[in-house]
Amino acid sequence: MLTANDISKSFGARCVLGRVSFSVREGEILGLIGPNGAGKTTLFEILAGLIEAEGKVVIGGREIALHERKDHLFYLPDSIRPWPDQTVEWALSFFERLHGGSASNAASELQLTTLLRSSIQSLSKGELKRLMLAIALLAPQPLLLLDEPFDGLDFRQTQDVMRLLRAQAGAGKTLFLSIHQLTDASRICDRLVLLSGGRVAGEGTLDELRRHARVNADGGLEEVFLALT
Repeated sequence: MLTANDISKSFGARCVLGRVSFSVREGEILGLIGPNGAGKTTLFEILAGLIEAEGKVVIGGREIALHERKDHLFYLPDSIRPWPDQTVEWALSFFERLHGGSASNAASELQLTTLLRSSIQSLSKGELKRLMLAIALLAPQPLLLLDEPFDGLDFRQTQDVMRLLRAQAGAGKTLFLSIHQLTDASRICDRLVLLSGGRVAGEGTLDELRRHARVNADGGLEEVFLALT
C-alpha cells in the first residue's frame, strides 16, 4: 500500500533518520517501535507530509508529493489538545460533517457518551486520547498513522481500543502505529518495523524477527529488539 524508500532526515549536524526503508501492506496493523529519540515521530511527520526529507514515499506504485499525502493517509500526533474551549460533542460533530461517518457510534465505541458536554481542556489524558482516536476513526483515508494510540489509557481501555482497531483493520482500514510499549506492540501488530538510532534494525512478523535475531521461538519482542539493536 505504501513504501518508504531511503528516507533520510537531519537537523543541522544531527542525523535523525538514515536511509529508512520499509513497506506498509494493505489491511494490516503495522507497528513502529523504538526507544525515545529513535526518530519515530519524525518519520511519521515525513510520511504525513509535514516536513521535507530525502527519499521517496510511494503509494499505489507512484511517488506521492508532500501536499498529496493527506489524500491518502490521516496522521494523529501524540499529545495534542486542539480546540480547548470547545466540547467533545462539537469536535465529533465537526468531523462528522467534514468526513461523514457516525459521531454517535464513535462516541459509544470509545466511551465518550458521558463526556459529550465536557470541554476539551477539561479532559484527562486518557479521555483526550479516546476523543482523538474517535476523530481519527471518522477520517475517510484508507491509511491511519497513529502516534502512541495507547498512551494514557488504563489496561481495560487499552484492551477495548485494541479490539476496536482490530475491527477497523478487518473492515478494510490499514493502521500504522507508533508504540513504545513492546508488550502492547506484540499483542496488536501483524508486523513490526524496529527503529534504532534512526535506522531500520528489522522488519517482519514477530516470528520472522525471532529467526532473524536468532532467539528462541518463545522469546519476547523485548529480547528480539535487544538482540537486533
